[in-house]
Amino acid sequence: MAEISNVLIYSAMAVYTLAFLAHIAEWVLGSRSAVGRTAAALTAPQAAAASAAATAERQGGGTAVLERPKVVTRSGAGTRDVPDGPGAAGTSEKGDVYGRIAISLTVLAFVLHAGSVLTRALSVNRAPWGNMYEFSTTFGMTVVAVYLGLLVAKKNVRWLGLPLVTTILLDLGLALSVLYTDSDQLVPALHSYWLWIHVSCAIISGAALWVGACSTLMYLFRDGYESRLESGWTGRGLERLLAELPSNRRILRFKAHLAKYTDTFVMRLPSAASLDKFAYRINATVFPLWTFTIIAGAIWAEAAWGRYWGWDPKEVWSFITWVAYATYLHARATAGWKGRKAAYIALAAFGCYLFNYYGVNIFVTGKHSYAGV
Repeated sequence: MAEISNVLIYSAMAVYTLAFLAHIAEWVLGSRSAVGRTAAALTAPQAAAASAAATAERQGGGTAVLERPKVVTRSGAGTRDVPDGPGAAGTSEKGDVYGRIAISLTVLAFVLHAGSVLTRALSVNRAPWGNMYEFSTTFGMTVVAVYLGLLVAKKNVRWLGLPLVTTILLDLGLALSVLYTDSDQLVPALHSYWLWIHVSCAIISGAALWVGACSTLMYLFRDGYESRLESGWTGRGLERLLAELPSNRRILRFKAHLAKYTDTFVMRLPSAASLDKFAYRINATVFPLWTFTIIAGAIWAEAAWGRYWGWDPKEVWSFITWVAYATYLHARATAGWKGRKAAYIALAAFGCYLFNYYGVNIFVTGKHSYAGV
């Protein structure tokens, strides 16, 4: 069974690689004209209003000077009235075909990936997350399951495909090259039904938190684009900025060049408001499960070691992660901390989660170190 598991995981990586290439093709072949029309939709109402005002002035014989129409994109404090982008494929039929191929390949890779996790479990007759290799492969499988579940629920998350398969390839590559451990039995302390409950909840929580973190990161990119759009520094505005910047302002020129070449892709994402709302809903939904994960771990610790809490590094960082996400949810609900400030807290919180499940196991010694890497 162990050999079959290895064959399946390598096969899954090969199919994930094909899905990665198909997602890249979807973004590259996506219609740029569709992106342009999305940007034009922002200024159309203002341009129409200016045209109507000019006509009224001519008809009335007035001589008032019209101001340059502004791009008004804010509908309220901290929000913008900006439509969602057209998606990775735009309105390009060829890009859409590649996108569908990418999703089909992701589904096939997920089936192989799940088969590998299942055969690994059958080879040792226990839960397939007894060490860091097994945790990493199961975590990656669960992330893909969350993504596919959102697609089945008809959520607008197809843009998530490229960062998803990129992350999964990195996760599986690290698991196979650095964290791989042969199938073996667990130490006595882990022989408990709490292994199924506590660790499975941690994996599901982490998979959902990954989706929230990725959405938050994309929100920051999109929010930066919308801010530049609002100030006029996109498209030809960026060209003028580059022409005016002196050659010794290298950092500013680099940022302007980066914005120039990334705007075409960032414009296809959902609006900043949509991404922010989606990330918040994901994090808020999974926070109770993460809370239960910590409580379940404390109950298991009492059964295994005779105490609920012992300030073990894993326990401490689980609590730090909980506090970080609680801070994010509080900040997100506070008017003065919405938007980018809350987004930075969310990314820091997910960084705590990653350090808890990778950094603590690899670099810190504690009672949880028996799981090995």
